[in-house]
Amino acid sequence: MTSNEEFQLLDRLFDRLFPLLRSITGEGIEQSLKIFAEHMPLTISGTPSGTEVFDWIVPEQWNCRSARLIGPDGRVVCDMADSNLHVLNYSEPIDRQLTLQELQAHLHSLPDQPDAVPYVTSYYRRTWGFCLSHLQRQSLPDGLYRAQIDADFSAGRVPMADTLLEGRTNREILLSSYLCHPSLANNELSGPLVLLGLYQRIARWPQRRHSFRFALNPETIGSLCYLKRFGDHLKTHVDAGLVLTCLGGPGELSFKASRREGSLVNRLATLWNKRGRPLGLRPFTPVNGSDERQYCSPGFDLPVGQMARSIYGNYDGYHNSLDSKSFMTIGALIDSIDKIEVFLREIDNAGPWYNLVQHGEPQLGRRGLYPTTNSAQTWKTSSDDVFDGRVILDRILYLLNYSDGMHDLIDIADRCDCMVSDLLNIVERLNVASLITDQGTTK
Repeated sequence: MTSNEEFQLLDRLFDRLFPLLRSITGEGIEQSLKIFAEHMPLTISGTPSGTEVFDWIVPEQWNCRSARLIGPDGRVVCDMADSNLHVLNYSEPIDRQLTLQELQAHLHSLPDQPDAVPYVTSYYRRTWGFCLSHLQRQSLPDGLYRAQIDADFSAGRVPMADTLLEGRTNREILLSSYLCHPSLANNELSGPLVLLGLYQRIARWPQRRHSFRFALNPETIGSLCYLKRFGDHLKTHVDAGLVLTCLGGPGELSFKASRREGSLVNRLATLWNKRGRPLGLRPFTPVNGSDERQYCSPGFDLPVGQMARSIYGNYDGYHNSLDSKSFMTIGALIDSIDKIEVFLREIDNAGPWYNLVQHGEPQLGRRGLYPTTNSAQTWKTSSDDVFDGRVILDRILYLLNYSDGMHDLIDIADRCDCMVSDLLNIVERLNVASLITDQGTTK
């Protein structure tokens, strides 16, 4: 797939997905998952309503067909047909008249962002409501209003979807994002679209040492249901993971650390930052964030971090109608895919590696890995145009010495004052020369 084809695909998918009324259950999320399944082989399943999932209970399924608030003069004040954000998500059905004073308790607006329509939910407490701009709310005249919401609750499921790209080993890298927000761009569609882009990129890699697991679920309750079903497997197989969210805005890519301090993802992100590759570092916190809070809960403590750029809560459009396609660009999505793919390739190849010549240094010259002429001058600058000065030779020697099963490429890159990517070609040469192996991680 060319870069232009990738751009066009993500652009078309955004336009198909944005109008759908998504929630944690219901037709909108089910249809959205089916759209993604057209482009990656997702297995879609679900957890039935009423199921106990750790400390949670899966709610009834919600479907809403229409929602309108009609003013005293008969004009429509707000209509779900114009924006899914106008109805409080998980509203119960209603068709009644109310005075403006009675209605106010069921209206939601943002006084500090008077032009924006907020996104409001009430999944676990039955109520109803409408969302509108604060300017519009302030202009509402006294009189009788008619609230009409055609919705229902029924036995259903919280859906979940995943797929696995098998690698050479049964060790896994988990990539997870969420679908459940209606008509939000950066805070909803950016993560799943980047997930899809990464799936298609990684599927084209000539080889994968890890198996890559891709999970797409409603936020919080969806990841909890996923952990209920697959948590034990993930605890024994996952070496690293990333939650993908808010990846389409104008900010620089940033990384929220895993709760597990010495994890691969934490160490690699630290190395990137140390070497000047732009990656803002954020500490782990259970106070805010996305599904990494569930993956990193004490009973699982998975080595899962989070990637974002325009971070939730830190931009004007967070959870309101300003989070649109004009804020979240397809170009920013592709930039996120580019950078995260590099990060994942480094994680996949980090090792540890094992030196097959344990006693003394191997003879490099007969393998074409050492200058054929050795002198006081070549001690600092290698000959034969094979090496960039001593740089590559020095990295070879570091790799051989520290490929002891206890150090991985993140450790070695730090000692060599370089990035993991700078070592990958050398690792491949040493592997082809039968000097190192990653056999300690094979099936």
